[in-house]
Amino acid sequence: MSTVDDVTLIIGRKPVREALDARADEIDKVLLQQGAQGEVIGAIRGAADRLEVPVQYVPEARLNRMTSGANHQGAVAVALPISYHELDDMLATIAPTLNEVQQRKPMLLALDRISDPYNFGALLRTAVASGVAGVIVPDTHMAPLNATVIKASAGAARRVPVARVGDLAERLYHMKERGYWVAGASGEAETSVWDTQWDRPTVLVMGSEGKGLRHDVAARCDYLVSIPMLGPMESLNVSVAAGILLFEAARVRL
Repeated sequence: MSTVDDVTLIIGRKPVREALDARADEIDKVLLQQGAQGEVIGAIRGAADRLEVPVQYVPEARLNRMTSGANHQGAVAVALPISYHELDDMLATIAPTLNEVQQRKPMLLALDRISDPYNFGALLRTAVASGVAGVIVPDTHMAPLNATVIKASAGAARRVPVARVGDLAERLYHMKERGYWVAGASGEAETSVWDTQWDRPTVLVMGSEGKGLRHDVAARCDYLVSIPMLGPMESLNVSVAAGILLFEAARVRL
């Protein structure tokens, strides 16, 4: 394993295979030598396909250059120096007690199955710019925290902690127990962004690009919030909508 230009290289067939099992969420892509064969190479390809990790087939000379001549065995994985946080650890860092939650009034952003990495990156950029203390994402049907997201975020992905959870709806319930109010973005909500109480500890939940909030996630929200449309449009891009909501919340809280 070595670090080059802000990425970690995992070198060799067995290390790459093991990394896919142990930390697939941190793997940006796998590079395999053109024409490489064998049982482990087949297992790497199968695991990468199953875990939706991109695979590129490259000349041996490229792998030699990347690894400075190390014995790569025709397999290299590129791991990003960013990993997900445990939600409880992230929350303890932001505001560990109910009293501190009420005093600090943190703003958190939860993303319900954002599949486009460019939207994910734009959302992280907006989150940092608007003062969001942490981001929460589900562990399925969610764009991975990879190089595309980092680039789209203009580096913001390194500036805000991102926690990944198994059941977003259930964790939102626990957030309320910790003193947070949960606001869900919905075009059908009767309460507008301008009439919402933002000056309190809040988790803003944004739904997926096509379907919005899932029913069980929306049901966990304390209230739903809409953005009034003045022109003949039914909805906005999710990152644009999040920007309007988060900066209105920031304006109220200043």
